[in-house]
Amino acid sequence: MPFESRPIFVAVVVTALILAAAAYSQDTAASQSDAAFQKNVASVLANTCSPCHNSQFASGGLNVANFQKRNSVAGNRDAWEVIAHRIRAGEMPPAGIPRPPQSKIDALLQQVESEFAIADRDIKPDPGHVTARRLNRNEYSNTIRDLFAVEFRADRSFPTDDSGDGFDNIADVLTISPLLMEKYLTAAERIAARALGTNKLPKPMEFGYSGKTSLSGSPPGIGGSQTAGTWRRLDAGTIEVVHHFDFDGEYTVRIGLPGQRGADARPVTMNVWVDGKLAQSVPVETKPSKLVYFDPYSEEQVRLAISEGDHTVRAGFVDDEFLTTLPEKDYFKQARNKYPDSMTFVGPYPASLERASRKKILICDPKTGAACVEKIVSALARRAYRRPVTKAEIASLVQFVNRSVAGGQDLDHGLQVAIEAILVSPNFLFRIERDLHPADPAQVHRISDVELASRLSYFLWRSMPDDELLGLGESAKLHEPEVLDAQVKRLLADPRSVSIADNFAGQWLELRNLDVVKPDPDRFLYWGPELREAMKAETRLFFDHILRDNRPLAEFLDARYTFLNERLAKFYGIDGVKGPEFRQVELTNDQRGGLLSQASVLTVSSYPTRTSVVIRGKYILQNILGTPPPPPPPDVPPLDEAAVGTAASLRQQMEKHRANPACATCHAKMDPLGFALENYDGIGKWRTMDGKFPVDSSGTLPNGKTFRGPSEMRTALLAQLPEFAHCVIEKMLIYSLGRGLQPYDRKTVDEIGHKLAAQGYPFQSVIYEVARSFPFQSRRGEALTTQNNLKPKESANR
Repeated sequence: MPFESRPIFVAVVVTALILAAAAYSQDTAASQSDAAFQKNVASVLANTCSPCHNSQFASGGLNVANFQKRNSVAGNRDAWEVIAHRIRAGEMPPAGIPRPPQSKIDALLQQVESEFAIADRDIKPDPGHVTARRLNRNEYSNTIRDLFAVEFRADRSFPTDDSGDGFDNIADVLTISPLLMEKYLTAAERIAARALGTNKLPKPMEFGYSGKTSLSGSPPGIGGSQTAGTWRRLDAGTIEVVHHFDFDGEYTVRIGLPGQRGADARPVTMNVWVDGKLAQSVPVETKPSKLVYFDPYSEEQVRLAISEGDHTVRAGFVDDEFLTTLPEKDYFKQARNKYPDSMTFVGPYPASLERASRKKILICDPKTGAACVEKIVSALARRAYRRPVTKAEIASLVQFVNRSVAGGQDLDHGLQVAIEAILVSPNFLFRIERDLHPADPAQVHRISDVELASRLSYFLWRSMPDDELLGLGESAKLHEPEVLDAQVKRLLADPRSVSIADNFAGQWLELRNLDVVKPDPDRFLYWGPELREAMKAETRLFFDHILRDNRPLAEFLDARYTFLNERLAKFYGIDGVKGPEFRQVELTNDQRGGLLSQASVLTVSSYPTRTSVVIRGKYILQNILGTPPPPPPPDVPPLDEAAVGTAASLRQQMEKHRANPACATCHAKMDPLGFALENYDGIGKWRTMDGKFPVDSSGTLPNGKTFRGPSEMRTALLAQLPEFAHCVIEKMLIYSLGRGLQPYDRKTVDEIGHKLAAQGYPFQSVIYEVARSFPFQSRRGEALTTQNNLKPKESANR
């Protein structure tokens, strides 16, 4: 061989040896993996599962002969997800079948998880496709608030939004009907007029509310639109009125104070709150006047700027020693005491200061010329469209102003018409993201930073990006990891992030149903509007606390604290909580703890007349463990309602019902969880008797674990924390993306789950990881035919 050819020959030989070694190594690794699969997985399937799941019986439609080889994991991923979930949950093998040692179960699950990870490595990343998203009612209201500083209740003006996958921000179901378009046109005119203050105020009118009559001395409404509100007493020294204000403006609020105290009585302070925020404090003289000889009465008044819409106004004494020293039966004796009893609103009056909305819009004086008008319109359109605007778009909007002025209107009305045009534009009503290849699903790309700004703000605020966030988007810096994390932190710290509690938790935990449930008042004597509101407040504050303090997810299941006011504390039988204000309260017994002991959850998972083992069990499976049961079969015989608590306990009735083989499979999972909550009645009050029968809240979970009562059941659920975290991650991802999950999203969910587990499951990490995730920051085009959305029970079968 020539000398000069030897280096080439050597290189070829070395390369061949390396390739051969690599192939041998791969073959060896594959052989070892096959052997491990046979030892850890196939042997368990053959020895434990095949007697029921074979070619002859195929119980549940499953023949494990098809799952004896390692390549079946990638080839039958969906079926393997179901198998792994049911083994992990203890549903398989079922009761009566010998269960392998836990070490063998753990080895099987670990082997399958490793095969899932290998299969996922070969899956091409797919962020999915999201349709252009219409603003839902909540997003519309919040965006108007942040754009113009105008409060607008879209939930009272627009039709109800459709929901999909458990949430009302799913793009595919948020359509626009002709009726909704008419509502948009009307709303645009009203909002623009309110923002610029071009509406003329009517003559001031007076509306009064008192404890003697819920509405006293009320004149007809303005134009027939004024609606009567409600009066209620929160405690002895505090009253509250919900009133509809037809116009933005200032209103005089008069609080009537019957009664008098002794000559040595000291003054007290009366606070006035509007929508839960302290508006003013005024000193109140409680001593008798020398001029008053009979039926003593006085008034205090404040002047408040209040926007159009429904508002809750509360007035109460905050430092009144009589609240604690005077017996309640004597508190309302006018000869011994003075207390708030009535509230009267007089108005509207023109605001004494320039309204905040005009300051937001008029960033310069439009009377100075066309340059200022263009500047105003450009700034408004940029913020409303949530992106930079083109010269053509600005010129089109300026034309609305010019034509209006040319027709004899002033500049304010010209700008009003331009604002109306902005508010009915698709660029405002829809969150539009653009694909370079919209019909090609293979073309995956990172969304622009401007689009990422909107995704982030509507995820955490349900509203438009503010100037800082939009500016970072326009500078193309927002996607940088440290910048993105800093913005997530800032947005979470902003009060607007309360929308996560109101919207995400409100739908995940079904708290919105509290507004429509109607427990039977004859059966539940404690039920009333005050209790309903207190229930909602407890869970909302509890969720918000775990979010803002970055508490671990485990506290959702069994926190040793909650948030109560006096009304709810008395309902729970907890002493030492006084007054209408909510505060964090430590729990000293095992009757309460975590979400599942809160009256809000227990009420929405009950019937109007009684508890429901099935609904409560399904609630836990669906909203806590992420494994909803299938729909019930047709023609299920109804429960004998009259017999519950009289001829038999609910548990006895349900055990008879579960004897039906067609019902047993699902009820074996649901009913034990529901039985654990039977110590709570239909509105969540603790009980030990179901009618004339003692409550039996014991049960056995599908994995064989037994419990007695809700406390032990909560402990059992803590052992399934990974499943709960998986459920929260899935729901947060659906909520943030505005679409249902698909099989290709499993990898993202699993990756976030592993990161959370390593950190101890802090709640904020769910939000950070979702914002960092590939599907949140990317998108692709859409093929002409698409897969159906993955149903929750399928997406959660891990």
